[in-house]
Amino acid sequence: MIDYTEGSGKQYHTGIGRGDVGRYVILPGDPKRCEKIAAHFEKAECIADVREFVTWTGLLEGEKVSVTSTGIGGPSASIALNELVKSGADTFIRVGTCGGMQEEVLGGDIVIANGAVRMEGTSREFAPIEYPAVPDWTVTSALVCAAKTLERRYHVGVVQCKDSFFGQHEPEQMPVSYELENKWQAWLRLGCLASEMESAALFIEGSFLRVRVGSCFLVIANQERAKAGLPNPQVHDTEGAIEVAVQALRGLIRADRGEK
Repeated sequence: MIDYTEGSGKQYHTGIGRGDVGRYVILPGDPKRCEKIAAHFEKAECIADVREFVTWTGLLEGEKVSVTSTGIGGPSASIALNELVKSGADTFIRVGTCGGMQEEVLGGDIVIANGAVRMEGTSREFAPIEYPAVPDWTVTSALVCAAKTLERRYHVGVVQCKDSFFGQHEPEQMPVSYELENKWQAWLRLGCLASEMESAALFIEGSFLRVRVGSCFLVIANQERAKAGLPNPQVHDTEGAIEVAVQALRGLIRADRGEK
């Protein structure tokens, strides 16, 4: 592969290199959330700010940890994961937002993914469609434990990943409405908890790169509850999901050290 950095030693898209990040990384989508997440670390400082990729590094439980934003969708999330792995990271928690799908999933709840529907394009450049997009079990377990410890209302299950936000919310306006609407009904019947845009790509690439990846999300609202005329609270503060991710990271760090 061509070295587009011309020997700088930094990754081309994220601007990071060996020594800039810890082995544990939280992955929000929004660059503006990085500083908010880094506030949970000790001695945090901004390492790089390139395109949609903002990176802060600090300490958690005495261990070097980082947060890097991925932007929206699978393609940029895949780039971030790849360049972070090349820079020495091996454990990742995606923390972001989602839309609830099952009627019991309310705005403000936390969804922890134990699998992802690959209704997006990025993962297909890594694995045949028959290969499942599943997170690392230890990361997922740490997220569940964290949600319980923090007494957050949470759900564990499959999430649907797509490339088009408006294809989900305005499918009837799309030329392929027949496919979008029919598949949405299939995901509902199969029990998908929520819809988001990054986990399928991250889970598949994580499997390929042999690194640990998990995901948790704040439910902003639920369009199925709105359709049914049910109360549909909207919650936009991501602090609850961030706290779950940080607590899970603490648990992973202690477990990796052999501590209880």
